[in-house]
Amino acid sequence: MTDVFDIEPGLASDDGEPFDPFPFDPGPFDPPSGPRPAPASGAGRIRLAPHPRSRRSRSVLPPEPALFPWLARRFAPGEMTLWVGPRVAVEPVLEMLYAGNARARGRLSLLEGANRFHPYRIGELGRSLGVDATETLARIRLARAFTAYQMVALVDAWSAEARRHPPTLLVAHDLPALFAADEIRDDERAALLVHVARTLRGLADAVAVPLLLTLGPGGIDRFPGLTDEGPRWSDLVTFARGPGTLRLRALRDDARLALVPRPGGQRGLEEFGGGSPEEVIAWGAPPRRTVRRSRSG
Repeated sequence: MTDVFDIEPGLASDDGEPFDPFPFDPGPFDPPSGPRPAPASGAGRIRLAPHPRSRRSRSVLPPEPALFPWLARRFAPGEMTLWVGPRVAVEPVLEMLYAGNARARGRLSLLEGANRFHPYRIGELGRSLGVDATETLARIRLARAFTAYQMVALVDAWSAEARRHPPTLLVAHDLPALFAADEIRDDERAALLVHVARTLRGLADAVAVPLLLTLGPGGIDRFPGLTDEGPRWSDLVTFARGPGTLRLRALRDDARLALVPRPGGQRGLEEFGGGSPEEVIAWGAPPRRTVRRSRSG
């Protein structure tokens, strides 16, 4: 990992929670239904850019595991893909994307707005994909701020840096998080975020690589100017999690994906038909212990 613009010293703080690369919530879950995804807040204003063959980008992720091709299809050069959902659903997949980028020998430029970058987790995920942890982190150029005003200055510097050293993928993680402070007036907050949106638009146009932006459950309404002043849209992916399942849904083609923890070699009922439009991908999980012991003879 290379800190390009670290305004205050020190690594991003860890929240102290035990790391589970695939956390599940036992709470209630209402799976998506209907012909179109339930839109994130403000999604009615989204206009997806056309995708002619000339706009397709080379893959920013490896072909395996199966999650990566599904994610890679949501990206396009010079356009923005938005992930919206609770942190506990979005961030594990985001960290897998960091590791997958290293596996594909890509160069990722990250603007971190929530101070939630965990190098040890990401290094371990890279190692699980066969990449040395040091190399995984070395392929990430990290820029981060700790106040909203620092973020406004930083986004300009990040844009200039990415133009000088174009990466394979741009990632802006939860940029509005720092703007929620009570001391920032509503009108000032809106003006600052509009400036950030415009800067992202100029950057995406200039470097012509995919841009991934992540937002929390508040969605697009937390980011004034994003739909009108921000980059062209490639896709919007919403995240929801429930007991034993993490579900993703893409707006462009209504592609739906369920990630289900399952030990290697175990098969699921989805393989035997049923007509569900949802694609199911098994995710590695340790085998469960049985209560009854086996007896020989």
